[in-house]
Amino acid sequence: MALFDFNGKNLYYEIHGEGKPLLLLNGIMMSTASWKEFIEPLSANNKLVLLDMLDQGKSDHMDGPFTQALQVEAVYAFIKEMHLDDLAIMGISYGGEVALQLCVKYPDACERLILFNTTACTGPWLGDIGDAWNLAKDNWEAYYLTTIPVIYSPKFYKDHNDWMNNRKKALEPVFSDKVFIDAMVRLTNSAVDYDVRDRLGEIKVPTLVVSCQEDYLTPMAEQEIIAAGIPDAHRVIIPGSGHASMYEQPLLFASLILGFTNNCKTKYNIV
Repeated sequence: MALFDFNGKNLYYEIHGEGKPLLLLNGIMMSTASWKEFIEPLSANNKLVLLDMLDQGKSDHMDGPFTQALQVEAVYAFIKEMHLDDLAIMGISYGGEVALQLCVKYPDACERLILFNTTACTGPWLGDIGDAWNLAKDNWEAYYLTTIPVIYSPKFYKDHNDWMNNRKKALEPVFSDKVFIDAMVRLTNSAVDYDVRDRLGEIKVPTLVVSCQEDYLTPMAEQEIIAAGIPDAHRVIIPGSGHASMYEQPLLFASLILGFTNNCKTKYNIV
């Protein structure tokens, strides 16, 4: 079990393959285990680095409230300790928020940035959704119904309803676990004051901003703000997909990451 010590807290990580390093930063409910189906393609020609941030997966839990600023410091310390040079970072949702703050504070953190389903701030929409999650924390089914359906497109939810029902059964013991739910509340609250809108122009690395047409958690307008603010940003919209793009469009999801990470040329002299 690979662990990295950050100020007395252990962060769990995995490394797969060799080549240009690619670090994945999890969505809020995700962990290193969430990337099982993607390890093979993303590590075929790259050093794939999976990391559970504080209060996620197999990493240590926090003792009380914290902010995403602490996640930024932990991830940056990890990058430096692991000597991850020429690094590409992919952050999805919560992980994208951490990645944006990381690149603002530490311009040397990476050479490519990929953002899926990310916002530049926790506005009223996302803030109220987070409050709803927290209010449902004492009833596992209410928590499931509040957090899970909204991350999928209606069509995917309908067409894969058996899969969704099995997922609900699998998540019952997880959402019934007070340790997990307490961690989720801290993670949700850690993003309450998040806002990098006025600092997006400080990010100088080539950045791929990916939106999903039917993302009702972090709508496309949020990625428009990011793409407009980062000088070297490139935007892609995945049609018909909800917030959980890695489940709804896994082949496209992996292809976008690999293509942007491994393209050796970023400047093209084309009129």
